[in-house]
Amino acid sequence: MGHQPCFRAAGRRGKTIGKGIIFMVRSIVGANWGDEGKGKITDVLAERSDVVVRFQGGANAGHTIINNYGKFALHLLPSRVFHQNIANIIGPGVALDIEKLLAEYDSVVQRGVPKPKLYISDRAQVMMPYHVDFDRFEEERLGKAGFGSTKSGIAPFYGDKYLKIGIQVCQIYDEEILRQRLSSAVEQKNVTLANLYHKPPIDLEALIAHVRDLGERIRPMVIDTTLYLHKALKEGKTVLLEGQLGSLKDPDLGIYPMVTSSSPLAGYGSVGAGGIPPYAIQEIVTVVKAYSSAVGAGEFVSEIFGDEAEELRRRGGDGGEDGATPGRPRRMGWLDLVAARYGCMVQGATAVAFTVLDALGYLDEIPVCVGYELDGKRIDTFPPTSQLKRCKPILEVLPGWKCDIGGIKKYEDLPENARKYVEFAEKGIGVPITMVSNGPARDDIIYR
Repeated sequence: MGHQPCFRAAGRRGKTIGKGIIFMVRSIVGANWGDEGKGKITDVLAERSDVVVRFQGGANAGHTIINNYGKFALHLLPSRVFHQNIANIIGPGVALDIEKLLAEYDSVVQRGVPKPKLYISDRAQVMMPYHVDFDRFEEERLGKAGFGSTKSGIAPFYGDKYLKIGIQVCQIYDEEILRQRLSSAVEQKNVTLANLYHKPPIDLEALIAHVRDLGERIRPMVIDTTLYLHKALKEGKTVLLEGQLGSLKDPDLGIYPMVTSSSPLAGYGSVGAGGIPPYAIQEIVTVVKAYSSAVGAGEFVSEIFGDEAEELRRRGGDGGEDGATPGRPRRMGWLDLVAARYGCMVQGATAVAFTVLDALGYLDEIPVCVGYELDGKRIDTFPPTSQLKRCKPILEVLPGWKCDIGGIKKYEDLPENARKYVEFAEKGIGVPITMVSNGPARDDIIYR
């Protein structure tokens, strides 16, 4: 109430730096475990952007978008691909699975979407078939002690990147470099395959041919996206950075070791997008779900189980809480204000988009986690994982509104108890809630 929308309507206003250069960069990120509803919010804000950039992660998570073309689960494509005059960029921080990207691109076009304007960074690193294999082999080896991986190759990919045995897109087009680097990598991989996983070796020549073919298929899309972005910023264009997963999956600040392998924080966006100046990022819209959900293993203090969880799972999301990428039921829990407050803090949130409020309309009372009990004492801050394991939720129960709020466009038209719930969450998070999502469609948004 009284807050302005979290985007600037004119789309071109920003901060003037130096000699009249205007910067306007927004970032859309998640506050919790991922699956907060970022896809819809990104799609909405992308309308007011000139460029949309994926800056980290890979095909291990997805954004669900519902628009005039239908319902889509995007894994690698930026969310602006449905708007043909806008540039969509795969930044150098992304784990580029070329096969999956091309399959996703083709599936979108086949459903009537005009061919998107897509650019791929020449510095992006390529997901190899052996990355996916190694991810699967390791989860099989670990068994019940596994990380709940989506088996998309993410951890092996980023491991190779930082071991400096990865392959950049630009290296595909240099025969000598490609052969030398793949030969070195395959030599290492084959030792591990034989001695740890007891699997057949990688065929180097077949792999080189496969990678060359993929490289040729994307060649028209490959550019120096760093130069492109800096030129766009100097021209006063608006850039939207699109993150994957959420704060609690960050490898440094999340629930380590049950985290992802790239940083989903807005701060990493300046690097992963391709060298955008940190000071250019002026708006960080952090998405918080009206309840909690998670995919994969890891600490989840407010988690619920049994029939209670199943009912919320069935009613939640945009048609049930099944992850866009893994396709498995999500773990469910009540809104965790301790986790959400921490997630917004480490993101540097300037505004919160509060999603899936409509899913709670069936409840007489709605529990909210307002603190943790750790070793018999109350704490209100999010502790490291070793302590988080011992935390129990402290719940406060709010009255429900017991009706369908879908279709409501004005905040003041929401039932009183729905407004009280939003305002209770806002106070607990400590960041203005400027958008409330009350349905699956892109126009099911209430601005405050």
